[in-house]
Amino acid sequence: MTTTSTASEDSSRLAQFEARIAADESIEPKDWMPERYRKQLIRMMAQHAHSEVVGMLPEGNWITRAPTLRRKMVLLAKVQDEAGHGLYIYCGTETLGVDRHDLVQELLDGKAKYSSIFNYPTLTWADIGAIGWLVDGAAIVNQTMLAKASFGPYARAMVRICKEENFHKRQGYEIMATLARGTGAQRAMAQDALNRWWWPSLMMFGPHDKDSTNSDELMRWGIKRKSNDELRQRFVNMTIVQAQAIDLTVPDADLKYNEMTGDWETGPIDWDEFWRVVKGNGPCNKERLDARRKADADGAWVRAAASAYVEKHA
Repeated sequence: MTTTSTASEDSSRLAQFEARIAADESIEPKDWMPERYRKQLIRMMAQHAHSEVVGMLPEGNWITRAPTLRRKMVLLAKVQDEAGHGLYIYCGTETLGVDRHDLVQELLDGKAKYSSIFNYPTLTWADIGAIGWLVDGAAIVNQTMLAKASFGPYARAMVRICKEENFHKRQGYEIMATLARGTGAQRAMAQDALNRWWWPSLMMFGPHDKDSTNSDELMRWGIKRKSNDELRQRFVNMTIVQAQAIDLTVPDADLKYNEMTGDWETGPIDWDEFWRVVKGNGPCNKERLDARRKADADGAWVRAAASAYVEKHA
């Protein structure tokens, strides 16, 4: 086949692919897709899976310190859920022709990104509430849209993940509400956690649309359905009302309500801090990767034993 005919065939396939995207059809693993679409999916899904796994760490160290047996049980279940979410998404990436072990190795080597918010410390029990309420709340806003993504395996994984994330958010909000109506010290603890987690939660949606290098392409292909700023605004509008309901104050002196748009408008986000953390210079970047590397090393014998068993009984 000549180069000209190959190019013509690829052009025809691309036109058919984009027509399917325009018609809101689901793209499945065996369907033809542009290489750039596949690579963008792998990048995005791997980053999401890494975030679920690393996201276990800030909360995991509070399981033994949770104030009651009920709180321990709920938090343990939540951390287990996050592990499962990572597994679902790693499985999804493998339908695109990559090996999850290679993706995990990229994380351990410090070459892969995960959500910058997990590089902040959990200093008090209220931080567990703030993570459930704010971090998982932001994740729900984003992942609800991903449940409509054009790539079938990713969209289907999000349906189940979003159901579980809703419980996580309720757990976190309950903690914050309980502390907010408690003693003066408990209320101060809740407010302090909100103060520290508010801005990193807004950063979770990524840079402003004008500064995002991937959003336009992801939206054109139906992987994302809303832009970074649209998702961030939706989260802000929802969360301000929730904070008011438990009488906590969002740490933003410039916050104001726009009656014309019906939106809450925030002050400027410190993007210098965002990029500093993304580039590995956050409060807990080293600690998080060290923990993952230790877990990988400690589990090496389990993987070796499992592989030996499979080979023996093949």
